[in-house]
Amino acid sequence: MLSTTSDLFQKISSPADTGLHILQGDCLDILPQLPSESVQCCVTSPPYYGLRDYGSDGQLGLEKTPQEYVENLLKVFREVKRVLRKDGTLWLILGDTTVNKNLLGIPWSVAFALKNDGWILRRDVIWNKTNPTPYSVKDNLTPSHEFIFFFVKFQRYYYDSNAIKEPAKNPPKIINKNKQRSNRALGNGKDRFSPGERIWGKDGMSNKRDVWTLPVGHYKGEHFATFPPALITPCILAGSRPGDIILDPFAGSGTVGAVAQKYNRRAVLIELSAKYCELIRDRLGVRPLEQAA
Repeated sequence: MLSTTSDLFQKISSPADTGLHILQGDCLDILPQLPSESVQCCVTSPPYYGLRDYGSDGQLGLEKTPQEYVENLLKVFREVKRVLRKDGTLWLILGDTTVNKNLLGIPWSVAFALKNDGWILRRDVIWNKTNPTPYSVKDNLTPSHEFIFFFVKFQRYYYDSNAIKEPAKNPPKIINKNKQRSNRALGNGKDRFSPGERIWGKDGMSNKRDVWTLPVGHYKGEHFATFPPALITPCILAGSRPGDIILDPFAGSGTVGAVAQKYNRRAVLIELSAKYCELIRDRLGVRPLEQAA
């Protein structure tokens, strides 16, 4: 057992450590103990506002007003920003809440608050769910998407676009052998294409787009909210290198840790509930639980 988070980071920062570590406790108590600029990438999904009681004292998401919820998240992500490396990235997954038939707009309220707090919002990704939760009401549309907000600390940051390329929507175009065309507009200075030369998409791949169509996860455990690993994978592959440290301050069922483990990243998972920490340990085969002092 590690007595403090400082002990943990001395251990995990060693090249000899390739592990995944769980810290049980409130992230607002644990994050201030972590060294500044000690993690490369944060991928996380806080409890959504007003949706579920996870049975933990002091849990985020049960505030009396949306404004209090946003303020509490600002406190968390100020600490996340501090512990991220200068070229680090944050991937924040958030869903919305409806109260008295009024959609609150929580995701964008949080996004704008983080921007005002100094974060740079690079992109809003839409998670298009292919199997959304059935919705029985007759006077509204079925909700079938959530947001992933891609934030950075500074304008220069680590991002590996090649790691998450996707098949091009259209096949690479081939020049007709009987035609000669100028391609100075493409900036390569040549007067013509060689016969059969590809105009674009030499590898048949293109930059990943910002709508990700995926089913909801079906992890067979007790946690209410689980994400498919395929949702987390692009965030980790684009935002980190093998051996880097991934942070999730709201670990839940441990999917971020599972993906980090699969792609040879180290990870620090923070989870308020002792019950869910045990769930993560059992799911991922982690050695005895580490408790934050």
